[in-house]
Amino acid sequence: MPKAPSPPATWNFVMTEVFAKQALLPQGWRRHVQITIAADGTFTSVIPDSTPGPDMQLLDMVVPPQISLHSHAFQRAMAGLAERRQNPDDTFWTWRTRMYQLAHRISPEQMQDVAAFLYMQMLKAGYAQVAEFHYLHNAVDGRPYASPAEMSSRLAAAATDAGIGITLLPTLYARGGFDGSPLNDAQKRFASTRDTIARILSDLQSDWRGSQLVTAGVGLHSLRAVDIHTLGDLLHAAGPAAPIHIHIAEQQREVETCLSATGQRPVEHLMSHLPVDARWCLVHATHLSAGEVTAIARSEAVAGLCPITEANLGDGIFPFEAYVAQSGRFGIGSDSNVLLSPWEELRLLEYGLRLQSQKRCVALPPERKGSIGAWLYRQSLAGGAQASGLPLSGLQPGARADLCVLHEQALSLPDLQNDDILDSAIFATSSPPSGTSCAPDNGASPMVTTPTKPA
Repeated sequence: MPKAPSPPATWNFVMTEVFAKQALLPQGWRRHVQITIAADGTFTSVIPDSTPGPDMQLLDMVVPPQISLHSHAFQRAMAGLAERRQNPDDTFWTWRTRMYQLAHRISPEQMQDVAAFLYMQMLKAGYAQVAEFHYLHNAVDGRPYASPAEMSSRLAAAATDAGIGITLLPTLYARGGFDGSPLNDAQKRFASTRDTIARILSDLQSDWRGSQLVTAGVGLHSLRAVDIHTLGDLLHAAGPAAPIHIHIAEQQREVETCLSATGQRPVEHLMSHLPVDARWCLVHATHLSAGEVTAIARSEAVAGLCPITEANLGDGIFPFEAYVAQSGRFGIGSDSNVLLSPWEELRLLEYGLRLQSQKRCVALPPERKGSIGAWLYRQSLAGGAQASGLPLSGLQPGARADLCVLHEQALSLPDLQNDDILDSAIFATSSPPSGTSCAPDNGASPMVTTPTKPA
């Protein structure tokens, strides 16, 4: 099993100063911003209306990088390889069979390699944090590894190698359906108990204590895969601040099965048995009643939306208008990682609503006017940070020093200002306007840099 690096106190950084012509700060867009990054990899100062020093790196436009609040890293290994019709009724469930075939084969070493490559690609795309919803806990034959955290630790090592922040969510997958049936052979790598997940979580928290890049919470695969009556001890063991994520109401078949088994719809059933609050992220939540929409919004949980994957799998469209009209919180996730672009996630979120409603600029709450792209970007950042358990984020002192640098040449028009920058990046670029590099600036493309990787 990979070993965690030494705590950040032993990591070696050089104090860095950069100067941005424009930067998106928590209080809004500011000009001529001097940004200082400390030796511990956090921002020490962010000062607008400044003058650049002689040795400062000069940047065009800087925004906080996005957060993928839901990822299955191993599925990147099948990106583009499941786009062939198997029968006239291909659905999520036929795709799942293909995904299981991959899950049966991947070794710990391959998991680390695939994840490291994925996380580097995510940085290039504009992400600097990923919540990894991870359920491949066992060996290919279904037997437990000597260390229950073997596969989770591989993901943590991959993230620190790449230099991306990761919220690890070791995920409970305990049964095959609402009737309590055992897992089938295709699910044997996923088998886990509450004690297993608690052990993995404890090992991760111990091994990566003090890391600025690695945090941990708990994943619950789905209502069909866990018994929500028995989760109290596990959720308590996670700690009062640890995020809790669950797949819910992604497919109509899931809703129908839940209704048949419990007499309640999935979100209704979850909330009637567990105290869902701001620690929770309800992933997908595609098929909701009006009452469930209101319940999620009032709970202050985050709706984890994955528009690219949801479109790829034919899941459906989240009832976004009704949800944000009630101040519902949301973030975006790359999920199956079939295509890596936070810009495309936000574009597809809005475009799906436009096609559904035959209106434009739909995602804004009804009382708001102004930039749709900027509002989506800011709100998904806030939701992603909450769902990832980040106590502080964005371009402000004390936050981890993650920057998404946008070059003017990569956008649709020159001389763009303020929110027009984000509207251009989301709606008017043909390729994801970001890339990861600390190499000399060639002015060709934006970049994400996370100066928190151990030297």
